[in-house]
Amino acid sequence: MEDNKTYFGELGHGIKTLATGMKVTWKEYFKDFFTNKSTEQYPENRKTTLHVAKRHRGRLVFKRNEDGSYKCTACTLCEKTCPNGTIKITSQMVEDPETGKKKKQLLDYQYDLGDCMFCQLCTNACNFDAIEFTNDFENAVFDRKKLVLHLDKEVYQGGSLPQLIDGGAPQEIGKFNTKKK
Repeated sequence: MEDNKTYFGELGHGIKTLATGMKVTWKEYFKDFFTNKSTEQYPENRKTTLHVAKRHRGRLVFKRNEDGSYKCTACTLCEKTCPNGTIKITSQMVEDPETGKKKKQLLDYQYDLGDCMFCQLCTNACNFDAIEFTNDFENAVFDRKKLVLHLDKEVYQGGSLPQLIDGGAPQEIGKFNTKKK
């Protein structure tokens, strides 16, 4: 069956669909002029208004015992489950002087924050609850080599905004944590 539309019928249909599209475009364009805009004043007000969810995955850190020692046993489960190899663990076998048995000792726990996908597979695989993600998100540097962290040698103190670990500024439901302009 042949389509019975004429040249002018097709032209009219094209103009009608163009007008429908332009109506939606102009409606959205002018809607912005009549609504209040809210802008997050960052970094000026980041200590007073910034709210980051507690479960946000910002960077990987070691969990520590009360005496400051780390819980990692160098089992390498986190290294094996990491899909893109951002964790590299170096360990050696040493003899325990008390029991005489050999056990693994962690020499270096290298974590590349720049390559991490923040998938949390490493923390799920850890049987010893030795690593966790914090919600510290301010990790921008000019040199990518500074993103390679040695977690066993650093003691995480909360980054530049320590209150973010608790979620930052209190969040009010139904309101933006922003100033109106």
